[in-house]
Amino acid sequence: MHDLPPQVPDPAPPAISALALTLPVAMGYIPLGTVFGFLFVQAGAAWWLAVLASVFVFAGAAQYMMIPMMAAGTSVGAIALATLVVNLRHVFYGLSLLNSLPQGRLLRWYLVFGLTDETYSVVTTMPHEPGHRKMVWVAFLNQAWWVLGSLFGAVIGSQARVTLVGLDFALAALFCVLTVEQWRARKSSSALWVALVAYALAWAISAPHAMVIAMALSVACGVLMPSMGKAETGESRHD
Repeated sequence: MHDLPPQVPDPAPPAISALALTLPVAMGYIPLGTVFGFLFVQAGAAWWLAVLASVFVFAGAAQYMMIPMMAAGTSVGAIALATLVVNLRHVFYGLSLLNSLPQGRLLRWYLVFGLTDETYSVVTTMPHEPGHRKMVWVAFLNQAWWVLGSLFGAVIGSQARVTLVGLDFALAALFCVLTVEQWRARKSSSALWVALVAYALAWAISAPHAMVIAMALSVACGVLMPSMGKAETGESRHD
């Protein structure tokens, strides 16, 4: 568990600074949210349910997973359990930022709820001192982009029969941008190389399950080599 490294305070208002930081995320979240809203409505649900799902669930890939499960009549309990398994990695995100979360109960719980992969990446690579208000604004704006995309897709899906093939590439592009920012923010690139080697090994072992195996190998490396993460964090504190 680590605190965010001490940085120079940002003179800009938290909302304005957070808006600038979340614009790259918006380029991925709006198209992906649009695809979700479209598919959700095409599966037979009302358009406003797609928006509510993005407001109260906000689970990204798990929301996509939810569509065929709902269409097949899967129970709510089974869907909730599957969502928990898919998003279990967020527990580790929260633990690593535990000492940096707001003290206020409402803001603290909202940030825990809204801590997606992209929000975590933005928060941990902020060029200025994050501050609790800015962290919450980042989470809120990122969710707002997703909800906005879901609304667009739901409206389109309820009015027209069109395909949105190809927009799913926005997620891959978004992760590329965030990976570059993480690399630039750290002096050591060991985590990136561990991930690349882990995926290469996972692909050789079982290509259809490469992502899951790579994630397990990466977690194992983090547990077995904790000094790597500590050294990297120590270096970043002296930037």
